[in-house]
Amino acid sequence: MATGNFVAYLRVSTTKQGQSGLGLEAQQRAVDNFLNGGQWTLVETFVEVESGKNNDRPKLAEAIEACHLYNATLVIARLDRLSRDAHFLLGLLKSGVRFVCCDMPQADSFMVGIMAQLAQKERELISERTKAALQSAKARGVKLGGDRGNFAEVAAQGRAEGRKTQAQAADERAKRLAGTLQRMRDQGLSLNATAAELNARGVATPRGGRWTATAVKRAVERLGGPPSYG
Repeated sequence: MATGNFVAYLRVSTTKQGQSGLGLEAQQRAVDNFLNGGQWTLVETFVEVESGKNNDRPKLAEAIEACHLYNATLVIARLDRLSRDAHFLLGLLKSGVRFVCCDMPQADSFMVGIMAQLAQKERELISERTKAALQSAKARGVKLGGDRGNFAEVAAQGRAEGRKTQAQAADERAKRLAGTLQRMRDQGLSLNATAAELNARGVATPRGGRWTATAVKRAVERLGGPPSYG
């Protein structure tokens, strides 16, 4: 049950979303639902209309300053959508303020630190995949630069490389979870129960989100399953 002072931080990626309220309303509902009950005060709400590619976050800075001023906890509607935003996560860690995420209330500074490192690595991998795709296209004689009809091909190659990297990461993650999944299976836990237990332990999916029965099933299949669940 929520108690004390809170400062809410909401973010959308485009001006159009900000003007229409698209995305903001859902985030505000998430904050309202989280703060439902208890003795609390929502001191202020800050709304950032900024692309995830832009590192300038003036509203985040204001929200953090408000947290220091009012000894408040920063409440974020959806950390999962921001889990690849290295600048946001690092700024959150360095601020020293208390924070809570409506979609991942068990997230702590250790988990956010891991997410920040993964976010930075993902950005580096995206850059490397793009360069590799361009070099491959150039080696095949494709003319690069300008509108010469090859953008779709290069983009498709980049997406394909991205999917391959994500699949490899998911395989590695599943291998590390093999023992845990096996023990939960031996205990007779269902897919839903396994997902709930992983979430309760603060174990993130390969993409940094929350577990579902489907996500558990996919992880098990990557290990050569699926085994039978109760």
